[in-house]
Amino acid sequence: MTGFSKFCRLLVLPVAVLFASGTIVPSLATAQMVGTERVITEETALAERDQVADFLARDEVQAELSGYGIDPAEAEARIAALSDSEVSQLAGYLHEEPAGEGIGAVVGAAVFVFVVLLITDIAGFTNIFPFIIAQR
Repeated sequence: MTGFSKFCRLLVLPVAVLFASGTIVPSLATAQMVGTERVITEETALAERDQVADFLARDEVQAELSGYGIDPAEAEARIAALSDSEVSQLAGYLHEEPAGEGIGAVVGAAVFVFVVLLITDIAGFTNIFPFIIAQR
């Protein structure tokens, strides 16, 4: 039995240290309450982004953008880079205009955003367009 008791002693000590170290390490997970307003705001922002993206995916919108010389894929990337408040404004334009009549205003707003970003990139305030090399 002495061989078995030596084996138990050698096994018990590492197992006890392993269990003790597992209970001593503090947990880093925390939980917080999420307010209803925050959830609604996030869901609304996602829905508005989807609405604007669906609008940009329409064939007539893409044809209008191409007519202005704007690559539709680049326009989609620009819309994805907008803040939630800017997307909310664009979605508001979509809600205000009757069906089929608001395309000029939305495309105009998209062109306006594109031009503002282009000017800020030329001025050196942003670095959005890789093809613009501002003298610094």
